[in-house]
Amino acid sequence: MSYTKPLSSLFQVNGSSMFAPDADVGFSFEDLDAPDSGRDESGVMHRIVVRYKVGKWSFEYSSITEEEIQYMESIFPDSGDFTFTHPSRTDSSVPEATRCYRSKYSLSWRNAITGLWKNYKFDIIEC
Repeated sequence: MSYTKPLSSLFQVNGSSMFAPDADVGFSFEDLDAPDSGRDESGVMHRIVVRYKVGKWSFEYSSITEEEIQYMESIFPDSGDFTFTHPSRTDSSVPEATRCYRSKYSLSWRNAITGLWKNYKFDIIEC
């Protein structure tokens, strides 16, 4: 198959490279607090952190072909989690692998005749 986008080893799903995004890739990290966390009656915050810096990566492809969509969908499992390889949070030159799942998958069909899609978006969230 002939693809218009290059594959990138920066981002991999179960060892298969993703296409290099042609739009922004957002990185965010969030601490997860236990349900017992909160403020007491004097307003002092008492945090019970169960996990620190849980990662979320938001991908967007502004334009993508039918063949490229088929490839991308083939590397993601239909259910469950997967190993996601990405640049480390602290050193982008170092690859890091984490267990993740995909969420908020969406796309728009730009032209059914030519097989062109747009706004292919999804989030990859650390388990």
